[in-house]
Amino acid sequence: MAVYTEVADEDLRSFVAEYDIGTVVSCKGIAEGVENSNYLLQTDRGNFILTLYEKRVNPADLPFFIGLMEHLARLGLRCPTPLAGRDGVHLRSLCGRPAAIISFLQGLWPRRVTAQHCAALGRAMADLHLKGQSFPGERPNSLGLRAWRPLFEQEARRADEVKPGLADFLRHELDHLEAHWPQGLPTGIIHADLFPDNVFYQGDEVSGLIDFYFACTDFLAYDIAICLNAWCFEIDGSFNITKARLLLWNYQQVRPLSAAEFEALPILARGAAIRFLLTRLYDWLNTPAGAFVKRKDPLEYERKLRFHAEVGGAAAYGLEYDALTAGEH
Repeated sequence: MAVYTEVADEDLRSFVAEYDIGTVVSCKGIAEGVENSNYLLQTDRGNFILTLYEKRVNPADLPFFIGLMEHLARLGLRCPTPLAGRDGVHLRSLCGRPAAIISFLQGLWPRRVTAQHCAALGRAMADLHLKGQSFPGERPNSLGLRAWRPLFEQEARRADEVKPGLADFLRHELDHLEAHWPQGLPTGIIHADLFPDNVFYQGDEVSGLIDFYFACTDFLAYDIAICLNAWCFEIDGSFNITKARLLLWNYQQVRPLSAAEFEALPILARGAAIRFLLTRLYDWLNTPAGAFVKRKDPLEYERKLRFHAEVGGAAAYGLEYDALTAGEH
């Protein structure tokens, strides 16, 4: 979440009047995240999230995202529900941007990730993958393997401004990933952005998954690989095997992994690392100076990418496949 577009009070009141949610009490920008403009909207009837979809989101994809959240919520997944206006329409325009009001979820995202957070995440992610199987929509991953080379080429000449030698390193990694990317793994709806600030907790249990605006159809195990990157490294850059083991074992209890998925985790994690390195690199070099958004360090993901490139196999993430399927953790 972030704020790129400021909303005038008069425009906000007119927009909210299209919904049966009461009158505006306050509206405060949310700085976390990097994609859309988000506000915590309070009316005299409760709290909501107001989202303005910015340039990286293709407006043609919005019906997919809205439909997916409605589908998952109907099946009992704890996720935001888009609100329809008085006319039954979910999406409308505000300040020249597509916009929607989303239900507010209780809970807090973890500022310090624990092993128990990772265990609960594993269960919640597997539940998402199972419930997503019945969703009829499909959306290719717009930031998947085919997008990485063009995204790199946009910034290749400036990459060494961030770190000398970074361009050559990324070019070598892309060559490897394009030559060795797995084929034929189980596919379905994935979240594709399950970072800690997109997962709410009450205590050690997940109370909600939010921000589905990268959701797409891809390898289910790729979502796990994203989470290994986002949840299982410590501030000093070390990899926490206990967190990874609990994430994998608890995922397995809800949706069993195939042997092929398990063995593909290192290359999938390597791909997930370069995906976030490249988008962070783009944002680092191109975020407007006045934007109300915190830029994220691309070199964090360079270090993670180097870790995954050096592991000897999926057992580096804390479990052998036989132990995983035997229920040992």
